[in-house]
Amino acid sequence: MAKSTLDTIDDLLEASIAETGDTEVHYKLRSARQLLSVVEDRRESLDELVEESVEDEALLDNLRDLGYLE
Repeated sequence: MAKSTLDTIDDLLEASIAETGDTEVHYKLRSARQLLSVVEDRRESLDELVEESVEDEALLDNLRDLGYLE
């Protein structure tokens, strides 16, 4: 499966944490990763809501193909 944009951002943040020794920067980057996790959870919840609400399977397939749903 292709990596999502959020996964790529998380990887970049994780690598940045590993490359710096500044504790204040570590704190900020870890906080950003936590917020990113919240965004991912909300996106997953919205995907589920759309899939439960929309009855047109062709429309859901089109939204998945375009990257709007996973």
